[in-house]
Amino acid sequence: MNIKPAERLNSVSEYYFSKKLKEVAEMNAKGMNVISLGVGSPDLPPSKETVEALSKSAAEPNAHGYMPYVGIPELRKAFADWYKKWFSVELNPLNEIQPLIGSKEGILHISLAFLNPGDGVLVPNPGYPTYSSVSNLVQARVISYDLDESNNWQPDFAELEQMDLSCVKLMWVNYPNMPTGASATPKLFEKLVAFGKKHSIVICNDNPYSFILNDNRLSILQVEGAKDICIELNSMSKSHNMPGWRMGMLASNAQFVEWVLKVKSNIDSGQFKPMQVAAIAALNNSEAWHLEMNIELYRNRRHLAEEIMKTLGCTFDETQVGMFLWGKIPETYADSGELADKVLYDAKVFITPGFIFGDKGNRYIRISLCANDKMLGEALERVIKIIG
Repeated sequence: MNIKPAERLNSVSEYYFSKKLKEVAEMNAKGMNVISLGVGSPDLPPSKETVEALSKSAAEPNAHGYMPYVGIPELRKAFADWYKKWFSVELNPLNEIQPLIGSKEGILHISLAFLNPGDGVLVPNPGYPTYSSVSNLVQARVISYDLDESNNWQPDFAELEQMDLSCVKLMWVNYPNMPTGASATPKLFEKLVAFGKKHSIVICNDNPYSFILNDNRLSILQVEGAKDICIELNSMSKSHNMPGWRMGMLASNAQFVEWVLKVKSNIDSGQFKPMQVAAIAALNNSEAWHLEMNIELYRNRRHLAEEIMKTLGCTFDETQVGMFLWGKIPETYADSGELADKVLYDAKVFITPGFIFGDKGNRYIRISLCANDKMLGEALERVIKIIG
């Protein structure tokens, strides 16, 4: 039989974490007890109110059917209220919000809605690998733009203006930034909105990290006129301890939302109603809950991660935010892969090499804060032993 996969599969490979976590699982099966500091998956549950709302709704006999593709009205209103409370952004819940099965799903739906084969898409380097892989799957042309530490990991607009932008339809940005932890500024968002309008490029800001170790929450939609050209993705995975729930959303103008919905409604059949009801409860978490879970908890863990970085001889920006710590490796290592493998095989601690985020990340490593103090402390002790 001469069956071959679609040619589009030649443009992507299996996700790095999918492959590496298999290796970690094999090591653990052999009794190696690897401590994973790689993936950003919160290790604590959602709020008690969230779980109770899920349980109560799931017990209702009418809760198990297909749901509207646009989500239940109460969830859209809860997202609108959440944006008003935390970002001071007014959104019409009827047509400017679309719930998603996680924001990663939204990256695909947006790409299918806006990109024809051959269209250009601006992707940050370093940046979330899914921006490139999804662009390749829809047969768009990935045009990388560099982020540099010397420029606070912000786009170089002079450099962007020198590019041929005639075919570019979409630009991915991600602030607070992953993997670097760099924060946005109102001025940066103003520049991005102006750049998008000047060149008729849709600016997509992926914004799931704004609550973690961050008391200056920003949305690109705060900029006047931003909704005309911008889409913002947000997710409950990180900020509400709900990664496996796959609850996300996007916000934009009514026309953009309608185009995305046209794609989405042909791919999935909506989200389980009890999870939507529970998400509403989570969106109403108190300020005290967010302070404890997203600031105080991660602050303690961040201190231990910094000690690991220092022990490895890495340098880092102490002002970075989010649930990771991004550090520059010593010159003694050829690249981030060499150091990450040394830590994995010698100390049995899994950290992320920066090269997976693009060649501009090759001299960096990333440590996840999604492990408790005991695990981080044990990881530190193991690293101390192999460094000497």
